[in-house]
Amino acid sequence: MFKIRLLVSALTLASSISVASAWEALPTEAPAPADNATTADKIALGQMLYHDPRLSSTGTVSCSSCHNTMLGGEDNRPNSMGVNGQTGGRSAPTVWNSAFNTVQFWDGRAASLEAQAAGPVTNPIEMGMKSWDDVVARLKTIEGYTHSFELAFGKDSISKENTTKAIAAYERTLITPHSAFDRYVSGDKAALSAQQVRGMEKVAELGCTSCHSGPAFNGPGVFQKFPAIPNGYFEAQYHFSKDKGLAEVTKKADDEHMWKVPTLRNIALTAPYFHNGSVKTLDQAVNMMAKLQLGKDLNKEEIADIVAFLNGLTGEFPKQKMPVLPGTPGSTFN
Repeated sequence: MFKIRLLVSALTLASSISVASAWEALPTEAPAPADNATTADKIALGQMLYHDPRLSSTGTVSCSSCHNTMLGGEDNRPNSMGVNGQTGGRSAPTVWNSAFNTVQFWDGRAASLEAQAAGPVTNPIEMGMKSWDDVVARLKTIEGYTHSFELAFGKDSISKENTTKAIAAYERTLITPHSAFDRYVSGDKAALSAQQVRGMEKVAELGCTSCHSGPAFNGPGVFQKFPAIPNGYFEAQYHFSKDKGLAEVTKKADDEHMWKVPTLRNIALTAPYFHNGSVKTLDQAVNMMAKLQLGKDLNKEEIADIVAFLNGLTGEFPKQKMPVLPGTPGSTFN
């Protein structure tokens, strides 16, 4: 169904990955696939499509409804709200720096940003369109899109493939470099406070970087079981194991509760936490990760140090001019 590059356990990798490999500044540009070169016209079109609620059945939900680029790239809800007030079972992942994910969605079922962009539009809970044929037909009725697609892809180019390519091209511009951490690893040793440096060292000591490695702190295509260590007390409160994760896609017992490792970039802005959005605060999330993934009990000072370090991963958000969407003068799109 899709290729999983690497399936590992954080516990077995902790001793084999060097600390130095974890401390990498975030690139300022994301690579594009060979069949979807990034151009200014694609980005402009993709930004319009990303923010246009007319890609939903009710005309009320856009990509940005759940992945808000004026916030942390998601919606700060435990479970995102789609058409007709429906909610799913998972918390929206951030779109910021998603270009550096090896796979997309919590369960990794999409291998690219292009594939990810196709999913929510026809999901009955999310954007609710009956088919992509209906989406394309609607876009063709909006004269302004005919012109924008022509600039980006050529004449008569409105299609599912080009719509998702444009959205993906825009999403590859959503990068947040130059965090305090980035400045620190680039040589500015005053960029992080003493507490944040302690937190960074504790993260390495605990083995968190076994999975949360690389410039985006999301690992080299790593899937990890969560929870790795059963805990009835937490399970009764937060129901982490109710959702089977990757197994919901593959239907394989070995994939139960396997999840894409999420980025730690901008994590201070993306509460609530975990796949079901059940944990409200970052200090709670740090405490639970130590217990459930590493079998470690952290004291208050250690948790505070790690939280301080994670705050240092908040990057600079690119300035964006919101697009003017093409109108339908004198009529509605329905």
